[in-house]
Amino acid sequence: MIATATSRDTRPADGELRHDWTRAEILALFAQPFNDLMFAAQQTHRAHFDPNAVQISTLLSIKTGACPEDCAYCPQSAHYKTELNIERLLPLEDVLNEARAAKARGASRFCMGAAWRSPRDKDLEQVAAMIGGVKALGLETCVTLGMLTEPQTARLKDAGLDYYNHNLDTSPEFYGEVITTRTYQDRLDTLKHVRDAGINVCAGGIVGMGESREDRAGLLQELANLPKHPESVPINLLVRVEGTPLAEVTAPDPFDFVRTLAVARLMMPKSYVRLSAGRTDISDELQALCFLAGANSIFYGERLLTTENPECDRDRKLFDRLGLTPV
Repeated sequence: MIATATSRDTRPADGELRHDWTRAEILALFAQPFNDLMFAAQQTHRAHFDPNAVQISTLLSIKTGACPEDCAYCPQSAHYKTELNIERLLPLEDVLNEARAAKARGASRFCMGAAWRSPRDKDLEQVAAMIGGVKALGLETCVTLGMLTEPQTARLKDAGLDYYNHNLDTSPEFYGEVITTRTYQDRLDTLKHVRDAGINVCAGGIVGMGESREDRAGLLQELANLPKHPESVPINLLVRVEGTPLAEVTAPDPFDFVRTLAVARLMMPKSYVRLSAGRTDISDELQALCFLAGANSIFYGERLLTTENPECDRDRKLFDRLGLTPV
């Protein structure tokens, strides 16, 4: 097998999952020549996945806006003035109708997001009913509701939840530049509750918030060095929304974004790496590079919570051009 010295020294042996990555090792992966990094990532991807299969998820905002958190990227924060309509928790039947439509379009997982710091117990009961209803349709379920206590996590497990999304967003060092109302440890604690309850973890981050390459390495280090790799790792490209503090931040080099996906694939070889928010700003050619780098999951549908996503027809055409199969 041909590989560079760097990839040979740091890439796990087949079947081995590392949880002891150093920052220096990760930065060495980022620093590889682009072709070498892509080759190593594609080799790792093929060792664990069908290289032409892409998992399809659909994401619905079930409660929109008025979030008390101050995440600098988020149009749903009550701290910022954005052109966002605030909506209460959706009725159960509305959610199920959206889930039926998502399944008809080819989604295998239905994700539900609520703009809460953490859910109230009475709200959690309504979400539990949504989880049960969506599962009855034959879809995998995922929710993102903010921070959870252990009893709340147990309630979601009892409801049959398959995945819980709670992103780390960035490195511990850069985190305070983006969010002040919730600590990094708060996020890690919620991930521990989810993992301990036996719910699959969906955790990733955002590229393009003004962070450095070392911060991207720090994010991936935190994710890969968890006791168990997240089953799903969404890598988002920042959607710059007017009214948020990051609206005018300079977009990252597109190749840096692809590198982040490739390094995530090398470090977490058995995880689904999801090409998430920001795809409306990514060309078809760049998306093809992302799939080559090991991305094998996308959000499918015209909206991602409150921001735009490529139209389904565009994704179907791209899949046809690339010979990719949605699963």
